[in-house]
Parts: sequence; structure tokens; C-alpha cells
Amino acid sequence: MRADATRNLERVLSTGARMLADDPSATIAAIAAAAGVDRRTVYRRFASREDLMAAVYGARYDAVEKAIEAARLREAPVEVALHRYVEGIIAVNRKWPVETSRMLREETLRERRRGLIDEVDAFLRRATDEGLLRSDLPPGWVATVLPPLMVHAAEDLPELSAAQAADLVVDTLLRGVGRESPRTVRPGKPAPVRP
Repeated sequence: MRADATRNLERVLSTGARMLADDPSATIAAIAAAAGVDRRTVYRRFASREDLMAAVYGARYDAVEKAIEAARLREAPVEVALHRYVEGIIAVNRKWPVETSRMLREETLRERRRGLIDEVDAFLRRATDEGLLRSDLPPGWVATVLPPLMVHAAEDLPELSAAQAADLVVDTLLRGVGRESPRTVRPGKPAPVRP
């Protein structure tokens, strides 16, 4: 694919993701116009709106896979991997804000999603085994709580970079939102003196 065709496709898909997130009934013509690409070009590439939507969702999953790979969930120290993962997913959620559950009827996307979930679940078990996460929580609790934190950080904190938003999400996940205990010891802080 030529470089300009690749750029046009990327613009169509990322514009489509934003528009479909706001209006699931957005048309190919509207997406093409917003992307600054001739609609005939888009129609030549995608025979139907469903084909375009499938390409948008596929591009989102490509980005999620890259974020998971970059986080090095199996090799990096767990706290580093957690931050990299959260930062990467926040960036994906900002670029590809479309809700993927609409396309999960398609077998290929369902299989890709399952593989990604399995990879993250294995990492969360590792983080628990290594003591970063509590072991007394109900099974699957962290996997249930973390995704909405990342979505809210991506959508509701646009003034923060993905790294800053990840700092907030990871701190919230690991330390909660309650007031800091006077007995809490953080790296770089001296231990509290007991009376």
C-alpha cells in the first residue's frame, strides 16, 4: 500500500472510531468527509458500513495488542509492567474510543479479545503472586475494576497525558481513594514513629 493510501486509511479508521463512539449510526460518507478523504475512495476500500466498522474494531484490537506487548507483562517488574499497560490502554482508549462489545458477534474479534483478556489475567495473577496486589480479593475483582478506571481516565481527564493519567489510575488501584493512613510508609518516606 502506498504511503498516502496508508495515511488515508489511518485517518478514515481513527476518524471512524471517534465518530462511531459519538454516533453508532454515522455513515461512511460522513466519516469520509470528516477524515478529509473522498467518499468514493472509502467505498472502494469498504464495500459496506459493516466492513468499515469491522476495520475500525480490528485497528483498535491491533493497538491494544501493541500496548500489551510494549508493557512486557510477562518479563518486566510487575509495577513497571502495570504502569506501562495502563498508560498504553489509556492512549488506545483516547485514539480508538469506540465500544467494542458491538462487534463481539464476529468470531475473529471475539477470539482476539479472549486472548487479550487471558494475557492480562495471567499478568494480574503474577502481580498477586508477587505481592503487588492483595490476594484476599474475590477472584477477578481487579480485572473488573481496572478497565473502567482506564476508560474514565482516558475520557474524563483529557488535560492529563496518558502517563499522568496512568499514574492516577495505578495509584488509585494500588492505594484506593481513602485518606492516607498516618502509618502508611511509601518509598522515600521514613517509617512513622510509634508512641
